[in-house]
Amino acid sequence: MADATLYERLGGVFAIAAVIDRFSDALINNPIVGQRSQNPALREWHTKSLDRLPGLKFMRTLWVCNVSAGPFEYTPVRPGHDQLALEEAHRALRISPAEFDEVAAELSRTLDAVEVPAKEKGEVLAAFAAHKDEVTEGSRDTRSSRGDDDRPRVTH
Repeated sequence: MADATLYERLGGVFAIAAVIDRFSDALINNPIVGQRSQNPALREWHTKSLDRLPGLKFMRTLWVCNVSAGPFEYTPVRPGHDQLALEEAHRALRISPAEFDEVAAELSRTLDAVEVPAKEKGEVLAAFAAHKDEVTEGSRDTRSSRGDDDRPRVTH
């Protein structure tokens, strides 16, 4: 018998969705990356774009299911360099490496709160960290991914 996938060990789509729901809500109130962030694009997203949060939670859930070898496929709204790439979805937010690290810390706190075992927590955080360079690309890039109405877009 084959070893269980990370997806299976996390409890499947419903458990992953519950973690993403809690994590996404925590980010809104996080003082570094949420509504009081010093980053104007993050602050704006967490105050003026919350109507998009249900869709973002859905896309985040699909992404985690995909990277954890689940049966769901993540398809980016704004494709990056590969199927799971996140650079285009985050470019306009200009997320710095320190802000990325705070998001990772919030994810870690969420995984602890729902009592994800250490092994699986480490694997989730490693999968997240593997995308740091692409998520923070916008903080080093002068190109813009803003929509026609000039609002930052998070589309993954």
